[in-house]
Amino acid sequence: MRPDTPAENVDHTAEAARLERTADRYPEDAEALLLQAAAHLELADARPAATTLYDRLLATPDTLENAPLVRALKASNLWEYDHEAEARAIIEGIRTTAPRDPAPWVIVAESLESHDELEAAHDTFTEAATLLLTNIADPPYATHPLLFGRHRVRRMLGLPHDDWDALADTLHSSPISLDELHDPKRVWSLGSDNPAELEAEISRLRAELGTYREALSRPFPVAVLHWPAQELTELLSAYPDLTTEYPSHPEHLETIESSLRELSASGTGNLGIVTGTVPSYEAFAASEGSSPGDTTLLPQYATTLAARGRAVAWPPQRTSDCWCGQTQPYDTCHGS
Repeated sequence: MRPDTPAENVDHTAEAARLERTADRYPEDAEALLLQAAAHLELADARPAATTLYDRLLATPDTLENAPLVRALKASNLWEYDHEAEARAIIEGIRTTAPRDPAPWVIVAESLESHDELEAAHDTFTEAATLLLTNIADPPYATHPLLFGRHRVRRMLGLPHDDWDALADTLHSSPISLDELHDPKRVWSLGSDNPAELEAEISRLRAELGTYREALSRPFPVAVLHWPAQELTELLSAYPDLTTEYPSHPEHLETIESSLRELSASGTGNLGIVTGTVPSYEAFAASEGSSPGDTTLLPQYATTLAARGRAVAWPPQRTSDCWCGQTQPYDTCHGS
């Protein structure tokens, strides 16, 4: 689908089929491509077909990068075509396993909210915020929807502001406050004959639209290339000229962390890490008509991986596993 194609002119079924064919050609990107295909099928109201794609991904859980996300999307989709019991069971499973990624939490909480399960949605948002944001002074961008969603549900429930709501207010950048955007009485103004009320509602809708556009237009991360130890050994054995770039694996890991900290300190946002593999890098070099031993290809390869959605946001949560692959938390590994 061309980026400038209006959404209403998209043949979602055909686009889903194209993405499935692409996933067969590029298995390393199958997860991201099939999730996009499933989204198109949902937009085409082919929800059973979307569930089939989610099941296809979940049939190989060991190869999934984000199995909780796939399960959350499946649950949300199931509930939309009268499979409520199965959807609830999946949602409860996600809450029990407590993933460290905010996206599954947001999806299941919003699914509960959309079906008027406001208390359950509030509890889900709160569980996620407590798990992911306790003692976090500067919440990562990906966690903002947790706080905004929780704020919205609490307004609908008529609950007073608490510390999480205050934090959501500080993170909200729109000129229209969250209290106003999430006012349950807003829907009444849409039927008003008062021009002032209608004009105020138009302003609020414009502010919301601007926020959504800002979120959608965020570019792919500025990513630094990471080679796992085995991949780096294989890379340097095949292309010894790259030894000047990678003297040792520990030094490579330290360089990644220091480079990202320098970028962050300079004001660069939306940072990430992409993990390379030798076959993928060799294929990229071939597509560029160059030798894999050419060091100028390395940043281009990293950018290409980031553009394909392969980047992992940096920094991770301090209590999450370190990005380097060690099983110890980030704050006691490279985050120390």
